[in-house]
Order: sequence, then C-alpha cells, then structure tokens
Amino acid sequence: MGRGRVQLKRIENKISRQVTFSKRRTGLLKKAHEISVLCDADVALIVFSPKGKVFEYSTHSSMEAILERYERYSYAENLLTGPEAETQGSWTLECSKLRAKIDVLEKNIRHYGGEELEPLNLRELQSVEQQLDTALKRIRIRKNQVMHESISELHKKERTLLEQNNALSKKLKEDEENNEQQNVGFLLSQPPPPPPPQPPHLVPLAIGSGSFQGAAVIREDDSAQIHTISAATMPPWLYRHINE
Repeated sequence: MGRGRVQLKRIENKISRQVTFSKRRTGLLKKAHEISVLCDADVALIVFSPKGKVFEYSTHSSMEAILERYERYSYAENLLTGPEAETQGSWTLECSKLRAKIDVLEKNIRHYGGEELEPLNLRELQSVEQQLDTALKRIRIRKNQVMHESISELHKKERTLLEQNNALSKKLKEDEENNEQQNVGFLLSQPPPPPPPQPPHLVPLAIGSGSFQGAAVIREDDSAQIHTISAATMPPWLYRHINE
C-alpha cells in the first residue's frame, strides 16, 4: 500500500515543523542544484526559516549577479506597461533593489562574524575566507601606516622639545653671565673700604723698686707727655727710670 497524499497545511507541532523544514529544505536545495546542472540554468534560491535564518543556493553565477539580472528584467518588463506604471514600477524596482542589497549585506556581515555558515558549500566558504584574508591584509596595512605616522609624530615632538630645552639652557646661561657682569660692575663702582684700625704701638715701661717689679704699657703718643710731667709730681726713682 503506497503512501497517501500529504495534506498541505501548517504543522502545528513545533518539533515536527522544524524537522520537516530541515528535510524539505535539503531536498529543495538538491532539486535546485539538479535543475541547474541538467538544464544549464541560472538558479537562485533563498529560503528564510521560521526563526529568521536565511538559506540560499546559487549556480556558478553569484547570487548578486542573478538578482541584478532579475531586477533588470523586471524593470524592462515594467517599462512596457505604460507611462503611469513606469513611475510606480521604477520606485518598486528601486525599493526591491535596495532591500535585496540590504539582505545581501546583512548576510555577509553574519558570515564574516562566523554565523549561519551551515548552508554554505565549500566554494562559498572559500570565498568568505578569501574576503576575510583580503580585509585582514588591508587592516594590517592601515595599522602599520597609522603606527608609522604616530612614530613620526613622536619624533617631531621629541625634536621640538630638544630645541626648546636647548633654547632654555642657552637663555639661562646668558642670564647667569649677565648677572655675573652686573655683580662685578657693582663691586667696581663701590668705594674701597677704609683700612682697618692699626693696633696701638706699645712702649714698655719698667717700673720697679726693691722687691717690687712691674710693667706698665704706655702708648707711643703718650710718651711725649710723660717727659713733660713735672719731676715734682712723681717720685725721684720713677723719674730716673723714665730718663733711662
């Protein structure tokens, strides 16, 4: 007894619906590949899962090329419908083109981030890898360029700081020399200091009588006054010693 015809309606069971989607998606991709090989046709297949994941298949031509071909065909067909439909059709076509480009860009971003790589075949994975390698090379080149520019800027700042340091050192040296010259000029302009007072010239004076021996100190200026002292004001023995 053969299988009965499956009634086409939404599968209510979530697990069964997901399993059926996976099986049918695989069969659909296989059929698209078979028709492209057998009939040498350009086939583009895009499937969105209930969770929003995109699954696609394209022949040897890229998906973008097939979509652009479809848009050009739709645009040419809309031109044949009349002037009124031309304006509306052009806006519709432009909107469709922009939506298709947005979908492709979002898909590429997810692929570059390592997401949703399961439906990609070997050739598509190699294409993504090549694009990432090219992007990494460009990033490294730009990074090295920025590093060299930063190093050059630091060298310029270093030279500027050295020049400023040398200028400040030169100015400081000049200020020190000017200060020394001013100090020397100030010292030369001052009158010489008075000579220090000379110590008084001492004249020994021996005074002694009997067992008493003594010494007296008299200034040289006062020696003349000693001779003028009257003999009557001093004892004879002192007068005799002074004359000696």
